[in-house]
Amino acid sequence: MQLFFNPDVNENTSQITFDREESKHIVKVLRKSVGDDLHITNGKGWLFIAEITLADIKNCIATITSKAFKPERKYNVHIAVAPTKMNDRYEWFLEKATEIGIDTITPIICDHSERKVIKIDRFEKILQSAMKQSLHYYMPKLNNTISFKEFVKQEFTGQKFIAHCEETDKKSFKKELQPNEDVLILIGPEGDFSVKEIKQALQNGFIPVTLGETRLRTETAAIVACHSIAFVNE
Repeated sequence: MQLFFNPDVNENTSQITFDREESKHIVKVLRKSVGDDLHITNGKGWLFIAEITLADIKNCIATITSKAFKPERKYNVHIAVAPTKMNDRYEWFLEKATEIGIDTITPIICDHSERKVIKIDRFEKILQSAMKQSLHYYMPKLNNTISFKEFVKQEFTGQKFIAHCEETDKKSFKKELQPNEDVLILIGPEGDFSVKEIKQALQNGFIPVTLGETRLRTETAAIVACHSIAFVNE
């Protein structure tokens, strides 16, 4: 099934007009014609089936024939991860985490962060593409960049963890996870969190955890965390 994304469609929409780029993709690339069905999501849990009524490469139009709402999971996955030095590594994380299942992503700027500016627009496109490819009906929320210090002061519900590599007392992330509970985990930059940041997190109720015996790259650690949460909730 080919899934399309249109954030402006809702349960009251009766007709969809695709922009020039998507119209060309539908008619010229996918070779869809009048009478063919399209599957569309708005990234808010809705799946719409629409029949093409005008197959124009510049202005494709479809009429919605059925719709269904897909309930959210019983738990929320929020990963706050520092931007990686190489953008493509962070983009890989965004893609794979969306495929596995993630709800919220927050880029955090830490003491050891080498990259402090990210391309939100490009990241949003990667999330959209991964959502469509993996047939998810909820678009992950990408928050604006925030400093670690400010982030850990915010209020969150559910379990809160910080994964780091310092030789201190840490618990096993997998063993600490509770099914059907919201989860927030902090993942640091290539140079890890500073001792000061770890202390700040602990003071704000975060549980220090390890993701395994080996040292993982930032993006790998984030994916391991994401998959661990999904595994516990299977």
